[in-house]
Amino acid sequence: MTAIALHTPPPAPALERRRRAAVAGVASGLANHLGWRVGPTRALFVVTMAAFGAGALLYLWLWAFAPLERSEQRIVRQIPVATVLLAAAAVTGAAALPYAFDSWNYGYVSPVGPVLAVTLVALATVSGVWSAVFDRTDPARGAQHDVMVRSIATVLLTAAAIMLVSLASGAPPLALLALVSLVGIALVWSSSWIQRFRELQRARIEGIREEQRAAMAAHLHDSVLQTLALIQNRAGASSEAGRLARAQERELRSWLYDGDTPAESDLATDLRDYGSALELDYSVVVTVVATGVSTERATGEVAAAAREAMLNAARHAGGEVSVYIEGTGDAVDVYVRDRGPGFDLAEVAEDRLGVRESIIGRMRRVGGSAAVRQGASDGTEVHIRYPATREALRG
Repeated sequence: MTAIALHTPPPAPALERRRRAAVAGVASGLANHLGWRVGPTRALFVVTMAAFGAGALLYLWLWAFAPLERSEQRIVRQIPVATVLLAAAAVTGAAALPYAFDSWNYGYVSPVGPVLAVTLVALATVSGVWSAVFDRTDPARGAQHDVMVRSIATVLLTAAAIMLVSLASGAPPLALLALVSLVGIALVWSSSWIQRFRELQRARIEGIREEQRAAMAAHLHDSVLQTLALIQNRAGASSEAGRLARAQERELRSWLYDGDTPAESDLATDLRDYGSALELDYSVVVTVVATGVSTERATGEVAAAAREAMLNAARHAGGEVSVYIEGTGDAVDVYVRDRGPGFDLAEVAEDRLGVRESIIGRMRRVGGSAAVRQGASDGTEVHIRYPATREALRG
């Protein structure tokens, strides 16, 4: 018998809002899920709005509950929603203006006037809130555009309040509707007030944390830090207990005095951290000193070559290792010195590439230089130099 292969249709794509959208990505996401075209899907939402707003309610429901597609791409909205709403509010205000004049001059109030004025309030308020929530973080629009939109929305809301007061001359109960405009202005600027309140709260919390940290630092400095320093002096800086006490002292000082701000990932910080790690693995004390200003980062070739030099010093020399970083406008220089027996690079076997390739060769390939020389009495010094600019490199 011949087996009959059944064709299984591929599963439908998940219902996800698209990041490249006209407004919120709902229509394009639904069209992709159902296998429809985007144009008719959007038209369906517009047509069904006539059925007691069913299309608008469905759109808002999908916007609230449909997840955003998983992608690193930022959200791009093709329609400037806030600007469109502002234009609609301005047109509505212009249409309501004659009714406000008639009410003020003749005491006649048409039902159309209050409806247009309230519609103006709704459009201007939604425009300002949309700009504050969505457009302010949009790179295509930004903070300046947001302030402009909310300012114009405030002017329109003020005009709506004046119209409602004018309409109230023919129908006094309408004066209460003017309060709706004031509520709209408060909503338009509420995000700025909330942000300012959060900043004040954050500053207050940071102040409390700093006071607590200062009190704790004073207590620990008089007790734990002095005990760790005493352990290092009694046990010897290169002993196992001394190295552990030194590592704990550095970690505690970093927690106490660096605060919640992460350390700048620069060359000096990286080499200090690497030196602390070496002290746990080898009988060595690493001291890192940095002077001047350098733009060299921890991820650069200078850091990699310096780490290799520090590892060699810790592995073969031990004892005390000094790392001196000097940054200038033209170059950055790193000196790694140890107090071991020293060695002559010419006498090192050709197959041992740690110094030749990981330090000297590495720096030569990126346009820098490295030299290894014995100290005046004993020990070894590795000098790494890297020009900071192309002009310095040519020189």
